[in-house]
Amino acid sequence: MAWNKFKPRPFIDADMQGFWDGLKEHKFKLFRCTTCGAWYWPAAYCRFHENKPFMEEMEWTESSGRGTVATFNIVRTAFNPGFKDEVPFAFCMVQMEEGPMFGSTMVDCDPEKIYVGMPVEVCYEDVEDLGLTMPRLRPRSA
Repeated sequence: MAWNKFKPRPFIDADMQGFWDGLKEHKFKLFRCTTCGAWYWPAAYCRFHENKPFMEEMEWTESSGRGTVATFNIVRTAFNPGFKDEVPFAFCMVQMEEGPMFGSTMVDCDPEKIYVGMPVEVCYEDVEDLGLTMPRLRPRSA
């Protein structure tokens, strides 16, 4: 997907900065508890035990970037003018191998060929105009 002036820019706060920094390096990072090893996305406190203040025991950790499609939607009508040249496209919610759910658009695949359980991986779209890298999904070999 190409970027244009009509598409919304992602909101990046201090808690999510590590995720976006990882994408610039083409690394897919998830938030991980250093105490028990639980994985999260987006940034959150660990739900398995008491937490230290200011997310002290949580850190952005590189993950596999692999998962399976849990559900998806084929967008056939652009409700934002920034996407009018890209319909149809598919937005997928993916169950990552590490556990969290992550959602993004699918590339390199006809939307009609997507199915629940499809193995996918994160890929990266460098958007020079924004100085950001956007995470996308693409099919992977089983």
